[in-house]
Amino acid sequence: MESLTVELGARSYPILIGDGLIRDIGAHVAPLLKRPRTMIVTDTHVAEHYLTPLGTSLAMENISFSSFVLEPGEGTKSWAGLARLTEWLIGEGVERGDHVIALGGGVIGDLVGFACSIVKRGCHFIQVPTTLLAQVDSSVGGKTAINVPAGKNLIGAFHQPTLVVIDPTTLETLPRRELGAGYAEVVKYGLIDDAGFFGWCEANGAALLAGDSEARHRAIAHSVAAKARIVAADERETQDIRALLNLGHSFGHALEAETGYSDRLLHGEAVAAGMVLAHQFSAANGLCSADDAARVRDHLASVDLPHSLASAGVNSDGATLAGHMAHDKKVRGGKLPLILTHGIGQSFVTEAYGLDAVAAFLDG
Repeated sequence: MESLTVELGARSYPILIGDGLIRDIGAHVAPLLKRPRTMIVTDTHVAEHYLTPLGTSLAMENISFSSFVLEPGEGTKSWAGLARLTEWLIGEGVERGDHVIALGGGVIGDLVGFACSIVKRGCHFIQVPTTLLAQVDSSVGGKTAINVPAGKNLIGAFHQPTLVVIDPTTLETLPRRELGAGYAEVVKYGLIDDAGFFGWCEANGAALLAGDSEARHRAIAHSVAAKARIVAADERETQDIRALLNLGHSFGHALEAETGYSDRLLHGEAVAAGMVLAHQFSAANGLCSADDAARVRDHLASVDLPHSLASAGVNSDGATLAGHMAHDKKVRGGKLPLILTHGIGQSFVTEAYGLDAVAAFLDG
């Protein structure tokens, strides 16, 4: 087992990474509990594989639990899903000192985290991510939210977990498309500030997606360490350090909005296309070389990830997509900070380009 820490002073928490950890989770949860009881929230797909072994591990530590199983997909991360979950937690008698376990991907983690930030003015939660995207990104850092028609993650709160337990063997039951969507977030860490890691992705990404356990462990540990470092430096995204984690997201969220936050385009797929667009926009404005932009596009294309508007299934005009970006939660003073790049591993934040320039680029 590998252990890392998100350093946030009194709110610091460990991230545990190891094969089979779901079957041993009770021993790691027990010391956190004020009473020997917890609640598990998951979805139907994950419950089929992992609810029983997780529950068995809790029972071995004499921890009682109840479970709430939701429908999979972004549609659950909504006002309706939040209402159902908070009412269930209250009905279960959740206390402020309790720890709710989020067992699933990014949708479950985001929804549970937000519910726990508001029920009884805040209770604790534990992240047990079962998708690659959640393991390398969304389970760490305390960003919690739901989607609304105006945009993705517009209603939410910063609420850190007390523990993150990552069991890479859960990826063995993950559909190839979901695995690829998570891999986009792995690539992101190389493109932000680690050109060497992007080179590692080019050499090892296909093996990772094909099931190479060593490559998966390396990708997860490296990504989580990078995320923990960035979160510790800028927890609430006030210094533009954490904002770099949004590389590809402003473009990507517009694509998700245009496809209705549906299975037509998964979040990680949208981020993949968004990262290519961010590099191409940078190249079009003389910020980075066309060769670097092509290198990013070619790698993502080589692992069957969306790498253009067409491959993302989007044929909308630039004004429409820029209109979605205008609702981005990062807008400040009417301007949208974009994450652009001077080259692979050299991302930066800028407000130098208006949405009219983005629209014109997307129409090009």
